[in-house]
Amino acid sequence: MSITSTTPSTGGDTGTGTTSVVSTPSIAGRVRRPAAPRGPRTSTKAAVGIAALAAIGPATWGTTYVTTTELLPPDRPLLAAALRALPAGLILLALTRRLPRGDWWWKATVLGMLNFGAFFPLLFFGAYHLPGGVASTVSAVTPLLVAGFGAGVLKIRPTRRTLIAGLVGVAGVGLLVLRGNAEVDPAGIVAMLAATVLMALAVVLSKRWGRPEGVSLLALTGWQLTVGGLVLAPLALTTEGLPDHLTGTNIAGYAYLGVIGTAVAYALWFRGIERLPASSVSFLGLTNPVVATLAGLLFLGQTLTAWQVGGLALVIGSVALGQNLRPAGRRRATPTA
Repeated sequence: MSITSTTPSTGGDTGTGTTSVVSTPSIAGRVRRPAAPRGPRTSTKAAVGIAALAAIGPATWGTTYVTTTELLPPDRPLLAAALRALPAGLILLALTRRLPRGDWWWKATVLGMLNFGAFFPLLFFGAYHLPGGVASTVSAVTPLLVAGFGAGVLKIRPTRRTLIAGLVGVAGVGLLVLRGNAEVDPAGIVAMLAATVLMALAVVLSKRWGRPEGVSLLALTGWQLTVGGLVLAPLALTTEGLPDHLTGTNIAGYAYLGVIGTAVAYALWFRGIERLPASSVSFLGLTNPVVATLAGLLFLGQTLTAWQVGGLALVIGSVALGQNLRPAGRRRATPTA
């Protein structure tokens, strides 16, 4: 015979009761298996909110081109990268007072180099050697790269919907930002493509490694920024040096890029990577060229053609199509023997 007892408990985030089953061997020697645990359920509304906050990161990065050309000293990409990463990283370290432990020393180093130490110099080099439209178009292949890396690292096969949305996004960005008379520098193309590959790989590795238990996102962001900044600072000082003088406008530009465009933006971006599918996060990066185009309209007196309006619609449609924000269903109880 089998004896069962039930005790109320709370499960998931709904506060509903569950039943636990305690069994003794039956005459036939079979046992009753306990029900499988029920995991927390994330609602669609909460997922949309997380995605909206994560999109603030690439949206803020869309203002980098205008900020660099209008507020920063010219021809100092390494200095701009170092001042964007190191001060923000040190501030976050001072606020969180937490250092990596164990294998997170090398994991934080790898992510810091991918996201900042190597990515930032390549990004600024591409920005100085390519028109903004060409650079944005190259970076638009990020969702497709994330899908490819995800298949190899996370063992997640990209869906047809993801691939279609990625191609639509590339086409939309191309219509949005390219010009017929755009000059293409091969070195700039290589730099932007390398930067895009590094960013896609960082998204996938961040998804795989997660976050150390008890460590805040601000601390994790601070580790990576500090690693990247410590690599960039000596390179910038030895190869470019400091400007003869910094104006108030220059200081404001560096402060905006470091605090808003880096510390805050990347903390929200990493939060999205942690809580959303990697493919969904990668499509949020397409807000970057959209905001860059809108910033050009507002601050540089640019105008939109009919083709660009169509490209803007395609990009927005690609971001929406690439999201997978349906709530994860609860596991069913394992059938009893």
